[in-house]
Amino acid sequence: MKKGLLILLIFCFSLTIISCSDQKEESTETATTTTDDTTTTDDTTTTDDTTTTDDTTTCDSTVSFVAVGPDGTILTSSDNGISWCSRTAGISQSLFGITYGNSTFVAVGANGTILTSSDGISWTSRTSGTSKYLYEITYGSSTFMAVGQTGTILTSSDGTSWDNKTSGTTTNLKGVTHDGVGLFATVGESGTILTSPDNGSTWTSRTSGTSNGLNGVINRNNAFVVVGGSGTILTSSGAATWTSRTSGSSNNLTGITYGNSTFMAVGANGTMLTSTDNTSWTTTGSGISNTLWGVIYGKSAFVVVGQSGTILTSSDGISWTSRSSGTISHLEDVISN
Repeated sequence: MKKGLLILLIFCFSLTIISCSDQKEESTETATTTTDDTTTTDDTTTTDDTTTTDDTTTCDSTVSFVAVGPDGTILTSSDNGISWCSRTAGISQSLFGITYGNSTFVAVGANGTILTSSDGISWTSRTSGTSKYLYEITYGSSTFMAVGQTGTILTSSDGTSWDNKTSGTTTNLKGVTHDGVGLFATVGESGTILTSPDNGSTWTSRTSGTSNGLNGVINRNNAFVVVGGSGTILTSSGAATWTSRTSGSSNNLTGITYGNSTFMAVGANGTMLTSTDNTSWTTTGSGISNTLWGVIYGKSAFVVVGQSGTILTSSDGISWTSRSSGTISHLEDVISN
């Protein structure tokens, strides 16, 4: 009797062990399944790896603004500067200036770098024939004109083939503009101002009345306006004689544009100045202290770019909104097509 009872107890204990073993195997299978689910999650991570593709998808095929900066930085916007997309320049040289003309974007930069694009998306490197830094570029009289280091001036009718012009100066030229009729004007260090009536073939030095460096020049509303160091603002009706204006700022002024019946100058420490007559200037708060390098008006909006990837937009030049550029690079210039 006792022997039979012992056998029965041993049998029951064996069943208990087998049952626990089965539960452990089921738990292991469940854990393995969970691991497989995690692998599926990893597949989702693969989708994250296609972020570049997604970014490209969100980049519209139409471009309304292009900004440039160091190491071949090119950003584009299709929505009045609200959102920005990085483009591939195919170079590592810094870009300092950009313009649009003859249905072509042209950017210039370090070591004679020149890039062209018909859409702001795909860019082609061009042979400039110089290793000098090119700081700014404009378009007028069916001619692209780039200016730069030690008086360098290059011209082109198509942005592809470039000719070297004699400027008559060895100072660095920082800005250039066209009056819409036939006169080019370029400005630079030590108060340099030069004008040319024949697409850069001959140049005349003008008296600026200042030794401050001049960084930018524009012709709009029948007036030339120049900005430069220590809050310098000069104006002229024909670029031959110049008048100094009181800016109310001692900061370095780096860029200028015109739009919405308003001249706007930008510069160091977030400086913004506006004028409706190019004579009286008013300080407008940008809300930031970063240096602002470039400004343009287009598509019914002001767009400003600057230090550490700064981008600001405004419809009236008074109220400003900071936009995400996606870069910490200093943005040097911006243009609208």
